[in-house]
Amino acid sequence: MSGDWVFDAANDVPPRHARALIEFADGSRLVFVDSRALGTLDLHAVASDLDLGLGPDASDPEWTARDLKAALATRRGPIKPALLDQKLVAGLGNIYAAESLWRARIDPRRPCNRLARNEISALRKAIATVLKRATGARYTDDDTVTLDVYDREGSPCRRCGTPIERIVQAGRSTYFCPSCQR
Repeated sequence: MSGDWVFDAANDVPPRHARALIEFADGSRLVFVDSRALGTLDLHAVASDLDLGLGPDASDPEWTARDLKAALATRRGPIKPALLDQKLVAGLGNIYAAESLWRARIDPRRPCNRLARNEISALRKAIATVLKRATGARYTDDDTVTLDVYDREGSPCRRCGTPIERIVQAGRSTYFCPSCQR
């Protein structure tokens, strides 16, 4: 969700917002840079069995709409915060969740357990599309990627022209089209 890895020489000046430095015997190092200080780093013994408590990876082609439906079936809360829960599905952040819901035409306030099978199928396809589009670059830093809904409050929806609205869910900004996303 946050941060970058920088590989450089151990004697280089650390980058601004360096949070962790791992130096290697050959004089190189790996630096975790996180300006928002939201990332974490855990150390584990070599060959230890890790249970990170994460859900399936959102980019895994074997993660299906059926799997997503089963995971959402018992959740009564709104879909947008649920998609940010890394125990439900790993790899979706605030931007990807908003963009996926817009593509699937789902209101971010909809209760998870009230989504129809066709909506969940559309959401799974939208997640795959958004992640494929983002692969290889930061979604917001690549000049070739145009966000459809995120951070566009008041701007016209790219589908229908209705002004994009912003609400706060679980302490995060949520952007959506009140006309397209019902």
